[in-house]
Amino acid sequence: MTDRHRAHVHTFADLRADFDTIVGAVNYATMTTVDTMGRPRSRVLIPVWETDGEEPVGWLGTYRTPVKVAHLAGNPHVTFSYWSPAQNTVAVDAVAAWTADTAERAHVWDLYRHGSPPGAGYDPGQFWHGPQDPKFGVLRLTPWRVQVLRRHDLVTGIPARIWRSPNTKE
Repeated sequence: MTDRHRAHVHTFADLRADFDTIVGAVNYATMTTVDTMGRPRSRVLIPVWETDGEEPVGWLGTYRTPVKVAHLAGNPHVTFSYWSPAQNTVAVDAVAAWTADTAERAHVWDLYRHGSPPGAGYDPGQFWHGPQDPKFGVLRLTPWRVQVLRRHDLVTGIPARIWRSPNTKE
C-alpha cells in the first residue's frame, strides 16, 4: 500500500474512539501467530483493550494450548484483525507475553466482565473458576502498530489511519 493510502497519526488518542467503536461492535478478533517454520496459524479469540498512559495495551484470557505456547516461545509477534460486515476494520500488531502476576490476572478478569472497550469481553466464569484458575492463561499484548479503516473513509478516499508506538522501528 502506498503512503497515499494511509495516514499516520501522532497519538493513539487520534484514533481511539473509532478503535473502541469497531472493536466493541465486532468483539471477536482473528489472532495470527507463526510456527518455527514461519507458517501462520489463525484462531478467533476475544482480547480486551485499555490504555497505559497514552499507549494501548491489550489482554487475552486464553487457554495455554501447546500450539500457542510453542508459537509464542518461538516468535512473540502476533496480529489481531477485526472486520465488520459494514467494512470497518482494525488491525493490531503486537508483542505477546504470558503473565502469572496475580494482580494483572484479577485486573484482566474484571476487564472481561465489564467489557473493554464497551461491547467487548464476556463473562470468563463460563470457562474458568476465577482469575486464580491455573487454566486461565493471560497474555499481555503490547501493540507497536494499530490501523483503523472505516468503510465511509474507504469509499470517500480517506486513507487508513495508522498509529505506531514511538519505540518501534518498522
